[in-house]
Amino acid sequence: MTERPPYLVERSPGYFEYQLPISVKLVIDHHGRVPLLRNERDEWELPGGKLEVGETPEDGVCREVAEELGLTIEAVDIIDSWVYEITPVRHVFIVSFGATYVGDEDLVHSAEHKELGVFTYDQVSSLHMPEPYKRTVRRWHERRLTGRSVPT
Repeated sequence: MTERPPYLVERSPGYFEYQLPISVKLVIDHHGRVPLLRNERDEWELPGGKLEVGETPEDGVCREVAEELGLTIEAVDIIDSWVYEITPVRHVFIVSFGATYVGDEDLVHSAEHKELGVFTYDQVSSLHMPEPYKRTVRRWHERRLTGRSVPT
């Protein structure tokens, strides 16, 4: 018998459902540039993380950005969602948001990540970064330029 992936839960004999952690991520337009963090896999990623119990996705992403970048974000717009296969046995449900930062707090980064980078929108496409993150950045940039949502 083949071992089932840990993200599948058998609800009744032969009926399996996804059981995935939820991660919330934020594209921040920081004075025309996008702050990204380098993770342990040497990939650039959006700031954010897992929800805490009882937390809304919007509150969770704002909390994560405050912890990871030292920025106070108060209003976010949803951009996208997808299931991200980190490894064949580790999947995460990602919900991405966008925000425009207009404050004057200094960008910092926590010890949780290896490096902070701040990039132009044009630079993002050439970074070592999962494609769904790049797509989310493109969609946020397009929305900012046109003032309307971009179809998924």
